[in-house]
Amino acid sequence: TLKIIETLKEFNAKATFFLVGFWVEEYPEMVTAIKNAGLEIGTHSNTHADFVNLSESEMELELSTSVNLIKNITGSKVNLFRAPYGSYNNSVISAAEKQNLTTIQWDVDSLDWKDNATPDSICRRVTSKVKNGSIVLFHNDADHTPEALPNILKCLKDEGYEFVFIEDLI
Repeated sequence: TLKIIETLKEFNAKATFFLVGFWVEEYPEMVTAIKNAGLEIGTHSNTHADFVNLSESEMELELSTSVNLIKNITGSKVNLFRAPYGSYNNSVISAAEKQNLTTIQWDVDSLDWKDNATPDSICRRVTSKVKNGSIVLFHNDADHTPEALPNILKCLKDEGYEFVFIEDLI
C-alpha cells in the first residue's frame, strides 16, 4: 500500500481506495496513510460478502459498519461504495443509497489479482483498454501492482490522460 501511495504521489495521480472493514481494523495505520496522502476513500463492505446474496438488513449492516470504521479513523464522511466482486443489482444500489452512498463499478479490470499476472501483463491490459472516463480496478494486496503501476501511469500520462478521484469523475 505504501509503495502504491508513493507511486501515485510521484506521478501526481489521484486515486480512490475502496476499503473493506476487516482490513481497516487490521491496518488502521494504512488507512491513515491513504488519508494523509490526500487520496479518496470509499467502502468496499465490511466482510467482502457478495451483496446480491444478502438481505437488505445484512447489506445495511455491512455498509454502516465499514463506513463507521473508516470515518472513525479518517474523520471523513464516506460517499462511495464498490460492491465486492462487482456483484450488484437494484436492491444493492438501493441499500447503498439509503446510506447516502453512490455505488460505482469499474470498466477496466487490471486482473492484478490473478495468479498468472505479471507487471507486463497488467500494464498491457490496462493501457490497451483505458478510454476517457475509465475506472480501473487494482488491488493493493496483489503481488505485482506496485511494480506495474509506474509504467501504467507513465504510459497513460504520455497519452494525455489525467488521473482524478471517482467523485470528480462522476
